[in-house]
Amino acid sequence: MNAFRLLPVLFCLLLSRLVAETPPLAPLLTPFVEKGELAGAVALVADAEGVVSVDCVGFADREAGRPMAPDTLFWIASQTKPVTAVAVMMLVDEGKLSLDDPVARYLPDFANQWLAAEKGEDRVVLVKPARPVTLRDCLAHIGGLPFRSAAEEPTLDGLPLAIAVKTYAMTPLQTEPGTAYQYSNAGINTAARVLEVVSGQPYETFLQERLFDPLGMKDTTFWPDEAQTARLAKSYRPDKDKTKLEPFDISQLRYPLSDRVHRFPMPAGGLFSTAQDTARFCRMLLNRGELDGRRYLSETAFAELTKRQTPESVKNAYGLGLSLGPGWFGHGGAHATNMAVHPGQGIAFVWMVQHSGFVGEGAKAQEVFKSHFLKAAKAAE
Repeated sequence: MNAFRLLPVLFCLLLSRLVAETPPLAPLLTPFVEKGELAGAVALVADAEGVVSVDCVGFADREAGRPMAPDTLFWIASQTKPVTAVAVMMLVDEGKLSLDDPVARYLPDFANQWLAAEKGEDRVVLVKPARPVTLRDCLAHIGGLPFRSAAEEPTLDGLPLAIAVKTYAMTPLQTEPGTAYQYSNAGINTAARVLEVVSGQPYETFLQERLFDPLGMKDTTFWPDEAQTARLAKSYRPDKDKTKLEPFDISQLRYPLSDRVHRFPMPAGGLFSTAQDTARFCRMLLNRGELDGRRYLSETAFAELTKRQTPESVKNAYGLGLSLGPGWFGHGGAHATNMAVHPGQGIAFVWMVQHSGFVGEGAKAQEVFKSHFLKAAKAAE
């Protein structure tokens, strides 16, 4: 075997050994739980070869005394965005799409979009944009599309994807395409609708057949069934005095969550998953588009996915469906879940909690987790 091919294997073996020798994480996180600042968390570390550490602290349901477990289910919300982007890039690999195709090529409703050039209290001045919105724009939040349309009320999962996307086409653009970053569920959802048109499959079917089943992501779904719902972590937020945590339902989604008639897949933020499933997805990205001998993305598609797509003139560094940082890429969710892949250290972090805000210093728990293991990873470099 080529010596260079051995390097990733040797790195992973060294990393696993160092992680095994690292002091336990749980004692560092437990004080956040004991102070009532963190309800509970599942903290997972993976490398290219597999999961090297899983720590569970606190409760999935504090009121019932149900502890966090490796198979606890979480609403991962906007962590759905990278999944959607990977699915779209699979079609790019197959030559069925180009990132610089105008969206209107596949969705004619976008052919007559307008740009809100001026906004006042009693008027809006509309002009034609300098160029049409592209698929790349949609995946990188630079298309000028809004976060969502007015039709997506009161929840984000109440409209079929095709109908939701039509409402975006009727909504004026907020900025010139390609010039400014504006975080946009509408953009990601639009890219997913293009996927449906080109593939001839419903978005959720494409994900199941091309990603979830092959990757072994058995607990990743838009509709948790009864057994999965029993493992779902309860969501928490600060009470009105911001002194303690209180449970609450996910306001962005309809209940019951298993309802496939009135609830629809939301490509920008509808998935539920576990730490183990999310780690499978992260490991595929850590391996540059490949896992367990199966390639999901070409090297070219992977490079496009993880490089900066936002203009250097804007502060936000974003790839295609992925947030970018110094030496890492990943994404978080509305209820504080997070995944971060560090290619240089050969390590991926999965942080699963269900919090819409924290009390005290609860928000610092995630950084405690990452810093704890990055020390071991850096020692392996």
